[in-house]
Amino acid sequence: MSNASIETIKHGSGFTLIELLVSMTISLVVLAAVAKTFTVQSRQNSAEEQMAQMQQNVRAALDLMVREIQMAKYDPAGTAFPAGTYGVTYSASQLEVKSDVADGNGTVSTATGSVEDIIYAFDSTNLNITRKLGTGGTADTLADNITNFTFAYYDANGAAVTSAANSASIRKITITITARTAKPDPGYTTNGGYRTYQVTADITPPNLAL
Repeated sequence: MSNASIETIKHGSGFTLIELLVSMTISLVVLAAVAKTFTVQSRQNSAEEQMAQMQQNVRAALDLMVREIQMAKYDPAGTAFPAGTYGVTYSASQLEVKSDVADGNGTVSTATGSVEDIIYAFDSTNLNITRKLGTGGTADTLADNITNFTFAYYDANGAAVTSAANSASIRKITITITARTAKPDPGYTTNGGYRTYQVTADITPPNLAL
């Protein structure tokens, strides 16, 4: 090999140690920025997904409850509700709806599994709304991750009904549901990281006035 060739090899193009360190530093900075952006985007997507699930969960439960409460005291035969029997009976611990919707035979069945006697309640221990069919039925979960479920009763003049003795005067039921996300959001500092969603509905079953 000639001296000229050896000289060319010795002085060929390449990176110095300083250039390599600078390049690595820049690459690490870029990678860190990309990773941070990805992490933030993932958290945001997760939070949005949980919020969407929370809202869908509440709205589905509310829709079913509104439809079933609207049928309170449905009585096509006109004999299912003798004196002392009500479509909605006042209670502070549960919301019970009775109707003759299953067969229209003139009586309201309270047997286990009967859709003619529906009982909603709030399970504060497990944070859910339960729905039970019939007085002896099993309380199944209607909606989970619920932090509050309240119901209030009103008469035709808008005055609150506050005792079972006045159940006959109930004309409107107001229900309020407060839900939270299934998991806390690390980027949300309020309420322990749980985002919440609240809905309220005023329901006026037409048959209660009959």
